[in-house]
Amino acid sequence: MLLRPDRIHLYEVSIHDLPYFNEDIEQRGYPAVVRDFRAQLERADAVLICTPEYSYSIPGVLKNALDWASRPSRHSILRGTPLAIMGASVGRSGTMRAQLHLRQIAVEIGMLPVPEPEVYVTFAPDKFNQLGELTDQTSRDLVEQLLENLADWTELLRG
Repeated sequence: MLLRPDRIHLYEVSIHDLPYFNEDIEQRGYPAVVRDFRAQLERADAVLICTPEYSYSIPGVLKNALDWASRPSRHSILRGTPLAIMGASVGRSGTMRAQLHLRQIAVEIGMLPVPEPEVYVTFAPDKFNQLGELTDQTSRDLVEQLLENLADWTELLRG
């Protein structure tokens, strides 16, 4: 069921324990959990974000994480970082509005999104099995292509 190319390694960076972004906290110094989060992002050659869609946008917890990563303003630790985006939803939009919003945020942060393919898994409950594995072949093919393109994009941008 592995969809990633052998030439890349994926690891999850948790955003669950990050405090709400607040410039007052930032001025006093990043809390340990924020320092750890930022250090993990700084070590990454690229970033893959998988997102649901809530109220036509990304979840607040993801926006919060991006706010912590975007500091200091105009000098984000993610500036110049290749980015791939995908998402799944229960409806027919397949997270297209969330991904569009995420691309806007990425531009402000200075991330470099992979141009294609756009991976919108629609009607997700019908496309995953009981173990949470993606079973829809069309969606699997798109995910595989996106990850291949992310690897190529990263190599291209890193020279």
